[in-house]
Amino acid sequence: MHVRNFPSMKLISWNINGIRAAVKKGFLDFLHAEQPDLLFVQEIKAQVDQLGADLLAHEHYSAYWNSAERKGYSGTALFAKIPVDQVVMGTGIEEFDAEGRVVRADVGKYTIYGIYFPNGGRPDRLPYKYRFYDHMLEEFEARRKEGRLVIITGDFNVAHEEIDLARPKENMETSGFLPEERAWFTKLLAHGYIDTFRHFYPEEKDIYTWWNQQTRARDRNVGWRIDYFVVAKEVMPHVRSASIMADQMGSDHCPITLEVDDGV
Repeated sequence: MHVRNFPSMKLISWNINGIRAAVKKGFLDFLHAEQPDLLFVQEIKAQVDQLGADLLAHEHYSAYWNSAERKGYSGTALFAKIPVDQVVMGTGIEEFDAEGRVVRADVGKYTIYGIYFPNGGRPDRLPYKYRFYDHMLEEFEARRKEGRLVIITGDFNVAHEEIDLARPKENMETSGFLPEERAWFTKLLAHGYIDTFRHFYPEEKDIYTWWNQQTRARDRNVGWRIDYFVVAKEVMPHVRSASIMADQMGSDHCPITLEVDDGV
């Protein structure tokens, strides 16, 4: 492990709904303007051999790709401006890793997960989603027992409370707001994890991270907050800020941010 001496670290997570489409919509301009130390992206929907040099050999960022085996589907990536001690792809479990859902970065005392949690939109996918949830919680807890400062980010594909979506009553039986999905998020928090945005803005309404493109829901701000920075409680003394970049276009999701200090 390298000795770190950074005053703060800026993290961004964004479900970009296709890296090649995102590049055409200004993704690289966003990267240049925001200058995150680490940018975790979900739903890259591409294999490495489908990407251009502007992504594969960026002047200021090292890119790490975890593509799904199925072309045009799922996948995650990490863009790192700062040195990282270790990047780990996947979970070691084939049914999850075939879909390229997890990128993990170790930086100093931090272990940061960028995750594209499964969508349970089809009933046959819900058991898979719950197995994934349970496995990841076990993995987070194992890293904590090793003394790591655990940060989890990405598209969780669940809105936790009624305040986290525009129309909770109409979506009680919709995946992403099912009681079982919400119960896992409650379980996660009960294990000593903090939803950082809600920590800073406990009563903030009408702030979302995903909008249905087919219904032009973003124009009316009929959205869901399903993208999070969640941290183990021992990380909170190091958290400086958390935000949602709701005005940033380029995907059906918007980016979210977290700033932490050096963790010492």
